[in-house]
Amino acid sequence: MKIKRSTLIHIIVWAILLLLPYIFTPHEANKDPEQNTKRLFITITTLSWMGLFYLNASVLIPKFLYNKKYIIYFALLVLLYGIVLAMFAFIFNILLSHEQFKLQEAAGWNVLPFLFTIMISATYKTIYDKIQADALADEKQKENLKTELSFLRSQISPHFLFNVLNNLISLIRFKSNEAEPTVLKLSSLIQYMLYETDEGKVMLADEARYLQCYIDLQQQRFGSKIKITVSMQADDSTDAIEPMLLIPFVENAFKHGVGLIDKPEINIELYSKAGTLYFFVRNKYNPTNIVKDKTSGIGLANVKRRLELLYGKEHELTIEKDENLYSISLQIKLK
Repeated sequence: MKIKRSTLIHIIVWAILLLLPYIFTPHEANKDPEQNTKRLFITITTLSWMGLFYLNASVLIPKFLYNKKYIIYFALLVLLYGIVLAMFAFIFNILLSHEQFKLQEAAGWNVLPFLFTIMISATYKTIYDKIQADALADEKQKENLKTELSFLRSQISPHFLFNVLNNLISLIRFKSNEAEPTVLKLSSLIQYMLYETDEGKVMLADEARYLQCYIDLQQQRFGSKIKITVSMQADDSTDAIEPMLLIPFVENAFKHGVGLIDKPEINIELYSKAGTLYFFVRNKYNPTNIVKDKTSGIGLANVKRRLELLYGKEHELTIEKDENLYSISLQIKLK
């Protein structure tokens, strides 16, 4: 079993602190039962500081200090100091019953170790969280750089463009009224992808319109060969989302939802409620007719990774498939 370097450092530091009373005690004092009892008492108090260190770093600081509940935080510290003193008094009376525990003297002696433990714990937590945040930000940046070209191939792949342009040529030849709307939708699609997604986030309504353009172009291509049901309710939304986060699911539905399938059908639903995005994609598919396409996107594995990086526990992705139905359900807390 591999131990993390940070965990190993913690173990070494606490082991040294616990062994100090035994290392710097004269050899002849080891034969004195009273000295051994006092060292045991010091060991127990050190373990108490250890517990206080991790309690402050893992619970008190994230729950109260980070949420600016300063009064509650400092009140809990005062309460903890009282509990520590009471615990010390209880242990002292058990181990050193022949001596009297002086509360006022103990309070004076232990206030500095208590404050030192709290300060070291706060410093450790601050540095640790900063390192974690920097690492996550760096990983997000690398992930975005790594997937940028893949997104360009995925969302407007050469295969998709080829089909749209071929369809456009046919519309022009037959002087169809659909030719101009098709050009506008394709232009809007490319413009959004190239120029409107530079920022970290875009409005959910803009992302929904981008999806709708893509779906309309696909629907125009397949016509009545495939039943497409779409419900986009994001026009009034003020929520923001990372750009081009949802399109791989839609593209995947069109990639695997057509072909040798009886009565192909794709259902897409998107809406937001109370700061949460709800997104559903369902399509019929033929498990015996799955063809891998190297130019068809970044893949669901990479999409899952991107969701983890961007939203962590603030999202829930469920992918289900039975004999002929493939469905994804995605919820993201946007606020």
